[in-house]
Amino acid sequence: MLIARTPVRISFGGGGTDLAAYYERFGGMVVSASINKYIYGIVTKNFDTTFQVISADYRTVLNVPTDGSSYTNNSLELRLSQVIYEYFNLRVPINVFIASEVPPGTGLGSSSTASVTLCNIFSTLMGQSMNKAQLAETAYEIETQRMEAPIGKQDQYAAACGGLNCFEFTADGVRVMPLNMNAATVRTLERRLMLFYTGATRQARDILHEQRSSSGQRSGRTVESLHQIKALGWQIKEAIETGRLDDFGALLDESWQHKKRLASGVTNEFINTAYSRACENGAIGGKITGAGGGGFLMLYCHEDRQDAVQAALTGLGLQQVRFAFDFEGSRVLMHTNLLNAPFDWNT
Repeated sequence: MLIARTPVRISFGGGGTDLAAYYERFGGMVVSASINKYIYGIVTKNFDTTFQVISADYRTVLNVPTDGSSYTNNSLELRLSQVIYEYFNLRVPINVFIASEVPPGTGLGSSSTASVTLCNIFSTLMGQSMNKAQLAETAYEIETQRMEAPIGKQDQYAAACGGLNCFEFTADGVRVMPLNMNAATVRTLERRLMLFYTGATRQARDILHEQRSSSGQRSGRTVESLHQIKALGWQIKEAIETGRLDDFGALLDESWQHKKRLASGVTNEFINTAYSRACENGAIGGKITGAGGGGFLMLYCHEDRQDAVQAALTGLGLQQVRFAFDFEGSRVLMHTNLLNAPFDWNT
């Protein structure tokens, strides 16, 4: 048996500048934190001749022949598992059970987190364990090249690395810079961040397709907004590292105003109402996580105003989710064989 887990993330600044259409020309950056909500992958041997994936979140099962015979999978949710399995050419019968602590499609990077989890699983089974950068790059390559997903690069790196980081993206590669924070600032930031589930999932592909197309232009409202978001991202990094957390909260708000201009569907009347209600009750700033359109609302709020914010938002039907930062990234929790040895199918 093999058990692996990978954390999802919340992003603070720079989101959208990690799309290749933007960062390959202008350079991008994202400030984010991994949190202790995980996607788990559990692997056991299968006693028939198929590769089987069981998704708890989508309540679906996929069976792929391991003899290389043709097979068509029309489920987008499980096709990723099949594509990663075929990428590693692991022609052995196994069961992979995938489960997440957060609903899929809610802006915490769960799809790329699942990709990183599966890459970690399959590379470990083959005795070719990858480092964090290799995990992130492999997952990104599979998602964008083989799945043609219109996504950025921040989610794979946050999932693989864990912790609080600034990721800088250029045409030459990715630079990972852990945030320079003392322990007291980390604890205070963790206490003052609030996360609320809006109850709405969304399909980020449509939003990201529009954003990627607009990002490919030399100028225009989307590109100018991304320039502003990137500049604010660097300010957010500085504010966090110097302990100016209230400034960080205000910068979150300013960045959110620019993010709403990136594409139609980033926000809606319900999200706007919830955000306004939170600020009226004491939140200094916040944003919708991920591409937008639903998912989770993240807020920065002092401890003495959090009860009022919580009451206001639960009154609208939102659900608060408690969390802490994760500093481990993607990891194998249990492996019945040596971590770097090929899986023994005779035991």
